[in-house]
Amino acid sequence: MGKRCFSGLEETLMVLFALVTLLHTGEPRTIRDDSVSVQNIVPECPSIPYGERVDCFPDPGASEQKCLERACCWSPVDEANVPWCFFSKNHGYSVVSKSQPDSTHIEARLTRMDAPSLFGADIKELIFYAEMQTENRLRFKITDANQARFEVPHEHVQAPSSPPTGPLKYRLELIQKPFGLKVWRTSPEKLLFDTTIGPLVFADQYLQLSAKLPSHNIYGLGEHVHQTFRHDTNWKTWPIFTRDAFPNGGTHNLYGHYPYFTCLEDESGQSFGVFLMNSNAMEVTIQPAPAITYRTIGGVLDFYILVGDTPEAVVDEFTQLIGRPFIPPYWSLGFQLSRWDYGSLDEVKKVVERNRQIGIPYDVQYTDIDYMEDKKIFTYDMEKFKELPQFADYMHEKGQKYIVILDPAVSTGKRLNGPYEALERGHAAKVWVTEPDGNTPLIGEDMNEVANFVQGSSKGCAENKVNYPPFTPRILDNLLYSKTLCMDAKHKWGNHYDVHSLYGYSMVLATEKASREVFKTNRSMVFTRSSFPGVGKYAGHWLGDNAANWNDIKWAIPGMLEFNLFGVPYIGADICGFFDDSPEELCRRWMQVGAFYPFSRNHNAQGYKDQDPASYGADSLLVKTSKHYLNIRYTLLPYLYTLFYKAHVNGETVLRPMMHEFYSDSETWGVHSQFLWGAHLLITPVLDPGVENVEAYIPDAIWYDFEKEERITDRKEKVNLNLPADKLGLHLRGGAILPAQRPDITTTYSRRHPMRLIIALDDNNAASGELFWDDGESRDTVSSGSYIHYQFSVANDVLTMHVTHNGYTDPNNLKFENITVMGVTGAPVSVLVSDGTTTNALTASQVNYNSTRKVLYLRNLELELGKDYTVNWQDKYRNSRHFDCHPEAGSDQAKCEARGCIWKPSNVPNEPWCYYPDTHGYITGKVVETASGITVDIERNTAFPSQRSQSRDISKLRVEITYLSGKSLRWKIFDPSNARYEVPIPLDLPAMPETEENNRLYTVQIKNKPFGIQVIRKDTEEIIWDSAVPGFTFSDQLLEISTLLPSNYVYGFGETEHPSYNHDLSYHKYGLFAKDQPPGYKLNSYGLHPFYMGLEKSKNAHGVLLLNSNAMDVTFLPTPALTYRTIGGILDFYMVMGPTPEAVVQQYTEMIGRPVLPAYWSLGFQLCRYGYSNDAEIADLYRDMKAAKIPYDVQYADIDYMERQIDFKLDKVNFKGLPALVDDMRAEGMRFIFILDPAIAANETKGSYPAFDTGIEKDIFIKWPPELSNDIVWGKVWPDYPNITVDNSLDWDTQVELFRAFVAFPDFFKNSTAEWWTQQIKDFYNNVIKFDGLWIDMNEPASFVHGTVGEKCLGDAALENPPYMPPLESMYRGLNHKTLCMNSEQILADGTRVKHYDVHNLYGWSHTKPTYDALLSATGKRGVVITRSTYPSSGRWAGHWLGDNYSAWDQLLKSIIGMMEFSIFGIPYTGADICGFFNHAQYEMCLRWMQLGAFYPFSRNHNSINMPRQDPVAWGPEFAAISRDVLNIRYTLLPYLYTLMYEAHAHGNTVVRPLLHEFVTDENTWSIDRQFLWGPALLVTAALDPGVTVVRGYVPNARWYDYYTGAVVGVRGQFMNMDTPLSKINLHVRGGHVLPWQKPENNTHYSRLNPLGLLVALDDGGSAHGSLFWDDGEGIDTVENKRFLLTSFSVSSGVLTSSVLTDGLSEADRLTLGLVKVWGVSAPVTQVIIKVNGKPDAKLEFKYNAEVQELQFDATSQSHTIEKPFTITWNTA
Repeated sequence: MGKRCFSGLEETLMVLFALVTLLHTGEPRTIRDDSVSVQNIVPECPSIPYGERVDCFPDPGASEQKCLERACCWSPVDEANVPWCFFSKNHGYSVVSKSQPDSTHIEARLTRMDAPSLFGADIKELIFYAEMQTENRLRFKITDANQARFEVPHEHVQAPSSPPTGPLKYRLELIQKPFGLKVWRTSPEKLLFDTTIGPLVFADQYLQLSAKLPSHNIYGLGEHVHQTFRHDTNWKTWPIFTRDAFPNGGTHNLYGHYPYFTCLEDESGQSFGVFLMNSNAMEVTIQPAPAITYRTIGGVLDFYILVGDTPEAVVDEFTQLIGRPFIPPYWSLGFQLSRWDYGSLDEVKKVVERNRQIGIPYDVQYTDIDYMEDKKIFTYDMEKFKELPQFADYMHEKGQKYIVILDPAVSTGKRLNGPYEALERGHAAKVWVTEPDGNTPLIGEDMNEVANFVQGSSKGCAENKVNYPPFTPRILDNLLYSKTLCMDAKHKWGNHYDVHSLYGYSMVLATEKASREVFKTNRSMVFTRSSFPGVGKYAGHWLGDNAANWNDIKWAIPGMLEFNLFGVPYIGADICGFFDDSPEELCRRWMQVGAFYPFSRNHNAQGYKDQDPASYGADSLLVKTSKHYLNIRYTLLPYLYTLFYKAHVNGETVLRPMMHEFYSDSETWGVHSQFLWGAHLLITPVLDPGVENVEAYIPDAIWYDFEKEERITDRKEKVNLNLPADKLGLHLRGGAILPAQRPDITTTYSRRHPMRLIIALDDNNAASGELFWDDGESRDTVSSGSYIHYQFSVANDVLTMHVTHNGYTDPNNLKFENITVMGVTGAPVSVLVSDGTTTNALTASQVNYNSTRKVLYLRNLELELGKDYTVNWQDKYRNSRHFDCHPEAGSDQAKCEARGCIWKPSNVPNEPWCYYPDTHGYITGKVVETASGITVDIERNTAFPSQRSQSRDISKLRVEITYLSGKSLRWKIFDPSNARYEVPIPLDLPAMPETEENNRLYTVQIKNKPFGIQVIRKDTEEIIWDSAVPGFTFSDQLLEISTLLPSNYVYGFGETEHPSYNHDLSYHKYGLFAKDQPPGYKLNSYGLHPFYMGLEKSKNAHGVLLLNSNAMDVTFLPTPALTYRTIGGILDFYMVMGPTPEAVVQQYTEMIGRPVLPAYWSLGFQLCRYGYSNDAEIADLYRDMKAAKIPYDVQYADIDYMERQIDFKLDKVNFKGLPALVDDMRAEGMRFIFILDPAIAANETKGSYPAFDTGIEKDIFIKWPPELSNDIVWGKVWPDYPNITVDNSLDWDTQVELFRAFVAFPDFFKNSTAEWWTQQIKDFYNNVIKFDGLWIDMNEPASFVHGTVGEKCLGDAALENPPYMPPLESMYRGLNHKTLCMNSEQILADGTRVKHYDVHNLYGWSHTKPTYDALLSATGKRGVVITRSTYPSSGRWAGHWLGDNYSAWDQLLKSIIGMMEFSIFGIPYTGADICGFFNHAQYEMCLRWMQLGAFYPFSRNHNSINMPRQDPVAWGPEFAAISRDVLNIRYTLLPYLYTLMYEAHAHGNTVVRPLLHEFVTDENTWSIDRQFLWGPALLVTAALDPGVTVVRGYVPNARWYDYYTGAVVGVRGQFMNMDTPLSKINLHVRGGHVLPWQKPENNTHYSRLNPLGLLVALDDGGSAHGSLFWDDGEGIDTVENKRFLLTSFSVSSGVLTSSVLTDGLSEADRLTLGLVKVWGVSAPVTQVIIKVNGKPDAKLEFKYNAEVQELQFDATSQSHTIEKPFTITWNTA
């Protein structure tokens, strides 16, 4: 019976074990030691911080003499663990050749530098190979150049089949001598892995590589007992070599071999992983630099660097590399019982029966080796376990499972009952590990580390280099073959020396193959004690033979968290401990927490008391609490099973560290006594004896007590949880939807029970979740599609249950029976359940609302598994999904119903009373899907009447969806039969669409009736665009489309004045149409930007552009939703996926064009006014500003300088001396900008005004269409008739009629117009007056008459007054109000004729590039253009000011909002008129505005004619002094600002940056618009209200320093009051950043000559980084031609290092390093040393202020120019 039971499995294992049995491969080769004599080497010893010393004597017995014999540096110190003997600069390798076969491969040959050997047999020549395998994965390998070495034969790891197609997130820098490499993150630029901290050592049996890391947040490496999850970086050395040892808390090596770690870089969440694919014995030292040193005794150095935006993303990358975790059988997630030595099968059954009787959930019973006959595998004891073959049936009868243990060793002894067939077959198949002769089976006793109860073998081990290598890592016993095999034993894969740590891995592979053979289509559950990266693909793991003590219950949590990083999520510890008797309190607390181990097994050892729950008594507290929490476990098994599915598909962790979800909160970085199930369930156990109050950390989210179903008030703080003897902490995170099921005593029964959902609402009353469901035991259900997958979401009181895949039918006809919703603020009016066909209201008995706990219970629902449903509980905006069917004024019931719409009055302000029926719109027809997109034909639903008879409906439309890239897509809706106008602006789109589905961040779904497009973010499954809502309209002159939004946070749409940065979604509507209209509430202003950025509940961001240039409006709904209405063109949408706000802007500007790099001088302060009476007034102002020593770079002249306001004509009466004044000012470093308007005067005497005359000749002016007239469309703007005197006492319209000349408007679409415009500007520059920049105004285009002179527009009246008029300023006067007739004709560059109706909003855009090109051509320098009217991509050539604002306090806030909006529009060079354009400025207001305006990128004080002066010297000495002080700060920081402008130009980064761009995980920042950042590092908090001396500002969660004092701000992640006397604007610098600066001067011409200073603000870890961009400040295309310097700065552990990334700077523009300030230096400094290659080290004078922890040192005396790298080190006492 025994043979029949086991022989099938035995035979399979025998065959498979043979696959891992090895042949003779020879001894490690001996290499001649070519090292030179120590007498020839003088150690070159670096002066470095102690934390950066790399140990040169890792072996015992270091002494000064021995150290010097190795040519290393000897320097004893009194700090523990710091190496006294450390590497000199003499060691390492040099690069002798380098090649790059293609863009993703680098190869180099290395040769060893002359230096003594550490352990002999150094390999002289090496080959270095690097492969950029994916956008996120870099591999580099170092090996012998001349002879093959052992490499790990991994089953899964392989190179990708094709090179990466997207931009790499990393950059590899190869250092030549000594050899080193640096791996950089590309955005933001950050050094991740820097091996230049120590030399490469590569001997035959000693390989060493060190790397400096960017933070101390290091997790992983194993297998050991780590008492904390985050590593202690204070000189800890961890050996890695699989070993049968007890996990008792030492630093010794344990069962698994994991040379992998994750490093969390900072609060951004950006992280990377490092995997060394090497299976030899090794040790890893972690030191305070922070840095890591690997020492391994064989193989090769085969590294993989995995770059992610979050810690979870790194696990995703790692498991993609080594293999995704398997999905365990559903039953294996149940509770399990085991022990070693039950004694007999009767005793096993007693344990089973007593635990059944107490009703504890319990799925699996084990027997350990005691079931075997004399411990022989594949046998059983036929006396004590006589009926074992029937035991599985006994368990199955009650829905339970049975598992047996197998060890790899096969006994050589004889059986008591017949032959030992396993041994005989093994002999026949020659499967054994052999002695060195390759034939003799090696005899020992073992488990799969491989463990052996004798040393090496029964014969001992030979004395050779593999059994006794020259260096032995700090493994247990310091002997390689201790408790294992001799190292010269032979396997098929190689010497045991090389493959020892792969033994368990190979056994897992064999067991998996055997299981497939034995269990066929059923999943088995394999778990292994010894493991290597990749075992998680097939097996789980337990943390080994722990003990029943309080330490081991604690240390299990870091161990489980680590194995989740390692890709082995099916993990647990022996509950209640393996060794020793387990006291009741310990076992009770362990059963509580063990109920939440992924692998939940109670297991103990031979000779100790029983510890199964029932053994403590049926009525014991232990049994009661164990049942309680195991019932919760079984309730949540559908959620846990779904987590394993997500691990299998996406590589997500199951048991999740808190910092993976809340990485922006540094408090979570070291949490290791709490953990999460997935993202949502927080477990806080009791881990100490006699304790009922536990300190726990509650991260920054809404949390609910899971058992009480009550929201707790704590968040982002440490709390004391009261956890009495029967409780542990269990909290559910807001935003979660957990699938659940009524529990039972086994999963066999629980799987038959109805489903339920547990919902916890977040701050936005939203939640999401998913469910994976299959039969729980079949293999490969994911790949075969035999499963159900649900996506759940709650938004706006609607639960959507969407089936994304349905390939399985559950035999139990499961239904969702109950839904619990926590956080519902009020009892619902009604609850509606819909299956998409019918909608039913729940009865009162089905709905229960607990107002105390704010929980909604929905019962007896009968929602069938596998079907879609929505469940709607209605709130105060219960009609918020009602889309307006009558947006025009004057709606009534009759008009509404005539449109086929629904009339329902509402008392909610602005809510539509007339709304579309649910199916109104278009119906989906033919759908064609390809790899690159989807094409859809749609047709209008004719069940509804046409909305507007004057605007013909287009019944048949084509929809083209294109997958532009992995992060962008386009959907275009158009008439396939008749061409319509399309925006003629070329976008920079990818050359080829993204056809690989796995590379896309999104999926697209088409909905049918009504037609709609859904764009879904893959990783969160959030729907971020959903136009499957009623109201879609496509007619000649009205196109309307709505979309649901994923959150209430929407930013953008312009140009209109908005009262807040985040839009108010309470039915607000904004008209968009370029107009000469000063900013005002809901008034359309100068430009058009139909672009928005939206945030998602997952804290991701996306952006959407509607490429349409017609007049339009947008309406926000509280659903949340958005409606577009445009009156022409087509619907051409582009979406970028982010996922961060900053990435959205980068991707958007990549598409529309990166912002222009302005001239350096244009970042200086600027003065202007409309109304200078003569040049003397400007000269006086300049003199006064110089006298007041107020920094000032640019002076303007408005239209006053012109003769009669005519372009290119100088007023030779009042401004005769202006050319000479301009020349004088420019000679002193000043710059001058003149205004130009597009309108050209037409009433000048022929021959006297070339601009008009040549314009006529070249036919460049806008005319009527030929079929209407051949005449110019005349307007009137500023130019006056000749020979008249203007009477300003008359009203405006009369003045226009009597005095304003006719003007013609150039058509800038024409190439000939651009040429004409360039020539006029060059003639003006060369013949009239010099200038440095141009200011173009009135280019909406603006006119002082409506349409044309006489105000009678020719042509189609419907173009001037369309059937639907957006809510524009003066909308009832028509679109031509204050501009041209819409029937005017313009001609595109390709000759296409278009109506001004379609291209009006592009006039300013078309004006901008020709102006920029003309400026460059005329001046030969970069200069700057400022334009009033803009459209997407205008930022490629110009900046923008926010228009003719008013002198009012509210304009200060609105200027911040405007700047932040233009930041996301891709126009970072922006600002408002400081102190206001219209009206009289007030002293306090203007002073506060000067302070705020000092931090506008475009900083200009400007006001209007007939208003008092408001420049800084107009208000008196105090005002001038305060203005000077704040502008001096601006000028000090101009190098930083200029670098930000470069980052915008090169990468699309924002300059003025909303706080949410840096701290998007902190929802407090989502609505902040009274503060802003310069880039990532400077926080500006201005006083924006009258009379305030304190402002309330938010301090995001980072270390911040007061700019004025350098002192650390004492709060983070909260609002605080900031003193702001009249003389001060609050500025704070973010820790972790380096800001370049210069001493300010009167203008930038002089400040650029000063030395470069650095402001270093250290973060919590003592690190910082920054960069400097520097060029000549005004050259054309300096970036494109690489005529610039780009330097990065990094600081860590008291060392400031510069790295030159690009050096193309001319000698004349070089900068000298000057004063460096370092904030956050916590200990007194003893010396500061600067190191520069080729120069002797130099000590720098320094000052240290202990009170504020500021260090200052000045390098000016060194005359060091910064294009040369340097290192500055400060040592502390």
